[in-house]
Amino acid sequence: MADRKLGCLNIFLFVALCLSVFVNFVLVVVTFQRLGGVVGEEEPIPHFRETLLQRGSRGSSDKIAVILLRGLISSSIPGNVSDSMVDDIRAALQQAGEDDHVKAIVLEIDSPGGEVTASDVIYNAVVKARAKKPVVVYMDSLAASGGYYISCGGKFLIANETTITGSIGVIIQTLNYEQLFNKIGLASVVFKSGKFKDMLNGARPITPEERDLIQSFIMKTYDKFLGIVAKERNLPADLLRNTIADGRILSGKDAFDHKLVDGLGQLEDAFVKAKQLGNAPGAKIVKYGPPFSLSRFIRAFGQADSKIELQLPKQFVPQLETGRAYFLPSYYAP
Repeated sequence: MADRKLGCLNIFLFVALCLSVFVNFVLVVVTFQRLGGVVGEEEPIPHFRETLLQRGSRGSSDKIAVILLRGLISSSIPGNVSDSMVDDIRAALQQAGEDDHVKAIVLEIDSPGGEVTASDVIYNAVVKARAKKPVVVYMDSLAASGGYYISCGGKFLIANETTITGSIGVIIQTLNYEQLFNKIGLASVVFKSGKFKDMLNGARPITPEERDLIQSFIMKTYDKFLGIVAKERNLPADLLRNTIADGRILSGKDAFDHKLVDGLGQLEDAFVKAKQLGNAPGAKIVKYGPPFSLSRFIRAFGQADSKIELQLPKQFVPQLETGRAYFLPSYYAP
């Protein structure tokens, strides 16, 4: 009996030793990769993994690539394969555009919008992909403001009847805490090179000149948004300005009635439309996702601890930063 226990212990120690050697080897490889790898070697463009959603016809190599855009649109949100979620979407669109087997792209959007510049960057990436092959945009539960801005880059837009979209507008927010400072005896001391340098300082009232300057910036950015909608949807800008382009949200049905989208349906309808536009009736449907990364896997274990935290997803409670311009519905601003 004692010999049997000793044998089991030896096996356990051997397995533990092998596992330890493997983990240390992986850590060494990751460390060398971080140090730069081979001198002068260019980093490869991130390549997304393809997950089969729908089988195609036997013998056909045609594909419809599905790319997901979910949550707040921001360059400060880390990506799965790139520095940010914005770079992730751009890389995915580039991969689909350069893949000869991909005959069309379905961009599935479920987003309340986000940063002005981030939305514009992704919109331009969609337009660039559209020049190579058809891009069908499917609006899920939410494709408002910046989400709709990006949608305009598609060749064909499909929304669910209950989709929340529209909200064509721009917002900048700040917080005034002057009265709170007065109550507790605090004061903000600012040294500045010009009168507008601290124009969003919440410790003092905003001046009329500052208000006019910020409003002018807002309206110029709004005009760009309005111009894109007018051009892509072939609608008069003045008509939009005086009707639905006042920041209001719309259902998918209302958006269709106002010609902001081309059709109503489900995600499967977007697949059918993509096959039709891509002239690929037998194409399989693949969804792009992040590739397996050993370094990310190990990092996840390295960051694990005994602390338990409950955090609300940022896509549902976006933390707006003072001084940044956003394409967001008004109800997202506290």
